[in-house]
Amino acid sequence: MQYKVKIDAFEGPLDLLLHLINRLEIDIYDIPVAEITEQYLLYIHTMNELELDVASEFLVMAATLLAIKSKMLLPKQEEELLDDEFEMEMEEDPRDELVERLIEYRKYKEAASDLKYLESERGLIFTKPPSDLSEYSKEAKKEVKDINVSLYDMLAAFQKLLRRKKLQKPLATKITRQEIPIETRMGEIITVLQKRKQRMNFFDLFPFEDKEHIVVTFLAILELMKRNELLVEQEANFADIFVMSGKE
Repeated sequence: MQYKVKIDAFEGPLDLLLHLINRLEIDIYDIPVAEITEQYLLYIHTMNELELDVASEFLVMAATLLAIKSKMLLPKQEEELLDDEFEMEMEEDPRDELVERLIEYRKYKEAASDLKYLESERGLIFTKPPSDLSEYSKEAKKEVKDINVSLYDMLAAFQKLLRRKKLQKPLATKITRQEIPIETRMGEIITVLQKRKQRMNFFDLFPFEDKEHIVVTFLAILELMKRNELLVEQEANFADIFVMSGKE
């Protein structure tokens, strides 16, 4: 029986498309459909590699991208053979509807971000003046650089890891499968980071070759990020990702 995991951190296909557009620095009004479709399908493939339950809406968007790509590649000779009604439809850019959906989604996403910021600002307002608790403070709290590392950045790092490990190449060996609970792996990761007492490269957490161990380790990292027990840093776009323990 295969071990299936479902994570609710994926906000939807439009969120993934916006992430790709921002990451590739693409003009949202002139989307290169071939490139964006290739990148989108690569993320879907990575989800399957992790044995995640890919929501149907992600697959519907993949089909939509492929349909738009096909329309844009349709030879002009074939357009002349279509009836008048379909020709009028083909005169419109097949990307228009997708662009409108992305722009509308981005508006709501930015509005949600603004509301979340206002909520955090409001949470800093108290009716009682702050008390001086410096004498009870043992040490200054560790400063953490907010690089805004998203789940999609972690997926991109996992893609790079798979290429390094060359998991697609069959191994000429016989192994015995060993079930590894995610909770157990989470504890091992925290122990390693606390012993190091400094940040650690994301790839250094994968010293093994078997696929099951790699997948469980990656899911354990995501769960620790969700619980704020693992801090993640990335100094620049496309740079290496570093992790450290979130516990004092």
